[in-house]
Amino acid sequence: MALAASALTPLNRISNANRWSQVSSRASHSFNVSLLFEKRGIGFRNGIAAAAASSPSPVIEDISQKEIPQRIYTWPDNKKPRVCILGGGFGGLYTALRLESLIWADDKKPQVLLVDQSERFVFKPMLYELLSGEVDAWEIAPRFSELLANTGIQFFQDRVKMLHPADHLGMNGSTGSCSGGTVVLESGLLIEYDWLVLALGSEAKLDTAPGAAEFAFPFSTLEDACKVDNKLKELERRKFGKDTLIRVAVVGCGYSGVELAATVSERLQDRGLVKAINVNTIILPTAPPGNRETALKVLSSRKVQLLLGYLVRCIRKESDLEGSAMPTEAGVFPKTLAEHGSEKYILELQPAERGLQRQILEADLVLWTVGSKPPLPQLEPCDRPHELPLNGRGQAETDETLRVKGHPRIFALGDSSALRDMNGRILPATAQVAFQQADFTGWNLWAAINDRPLLPFRFEICSNFSFRLSCAPHLIPHFPSMLEKA
Repeated sequence: MALAASALTPLNRISNANRWSQVSSRASHSFNVSLLFEKRGIGFRNGIAAAAASSPSPVIEDISQKEIPQRIYTWPDNKKPRVCILGGGFGGLYTALRLESLIWADDKKPQVLLVDQSERFVFKPMLYELLSGEVDAWEIAPRFSELLANTGIQFFQDRVKMLHPADHLGMNGSTGSCSGGTVVLESGLLIEYDWLVLALGSEAKLDTAPGAAEFAFPFSTLEDACKVDNKLKELERRKFGKDTLIRVAVVGCGYSGVELAATVSERLQDRGLVKAINVNTIILPTAPPGNRETALKVLSSRKVQLLLGYLVRCIRKESDLEGSAMPTEAGVFPKTLAEHGSEKYILELQPAERGLQRQILEADLVLWTVGSKPPLPQLEPCDRPHELPLNGRGQAETDETLRVKGHPRIFALGDSSALRDMNGRILPATAQVAFQQADFTGWNLWAAINDRPLLPFRFEICSNFSFRLSCAPHLIPHFPSMLEKA
């Protein structure tokens, strides 16, 4: 279902589809890949070995004889600008592709290094189709090595450990160094850069309610989606031929929660009951009214029950509450595990608005879409905790050109950025926003390197069809269903 979308160009407003088709044609690839993919955050050695084998240019030099030696990445050309992009989601990948597509003077074309903890790019707007059975995992998660095979972009699979910016703006407006700074990866690799792009995305925040981390399923990665799909298959097998419903609780009614609730309810049909819980009294609080009305109609048509104005106080296994005499919302005391024949969970809902009564829900599956935590705070050196200006949510404060305030050599976008819209609200953490920001970030990097004015970012809402057509033309030829479902 189309809930939001993206894409505008900061240059001449030409067709995004045509422009990105040209960019992505360089990254065309075969999708005859296996479904085997490594878990997030595996070691650096495999990624760098593959990069070194395919390109003899980059060199890793041991510079220390310590127990865990630190190594330094040697860029292929010591004269051309060095751009390091941290994070390979929509923001990071498409910033790299945007830089690749622009016209550069020979001595100004930057060397681009992309770092991500996973070996695969995940087309997150299609994770829901994985649950509905419309796509397979390999279809929405191509390897970076394939996407970037015909480009000059280098890719390393690794985790980021620490940042050491060297571009602090002094009182007189000057920077403290001609170099942008350095990045330290968990493998021990040290990367010196001229320009840095923070596009690290975010991680599910499951510590806001007791029991969420233990019993709820997040839904933000390919691994998450596969786990949810497997759990639903297990419940479907267990309930097959029985008259008991599969009860699913979706916590959060933002973009992800609404689409997830609608998809799961459509999958289960009359075999399940989906309830969506939101602390606000409306769904999609950051969406335009038109999108909200459309989403409400879809949820209603798929018989999703909304519990608005509630927050989840805690989640427990039903076995933990057998002796607590806590009734369900219908006033019925929960049955024992033996009577159910399967494991169930109890959600205690606390009213966030006056006039509402406390509720107790029973669920076979709890899906958690509330909250996220950008990994930026943990990247700061412990002895200099205020190098990056972060808001209370851990996002970097940027100006309207997406440059981090006080750091002219660092750009932040997507979940890593705290950019606000014209009404003063932080832009939603969606793939559409990150994609549009990648277009501007690529252009503004070009402008900064060439001493040209930078452009302010403005988010525009387009159709879901335009978003998929614009940002993934290298996927569409292989999967026509992307166009049919848009």
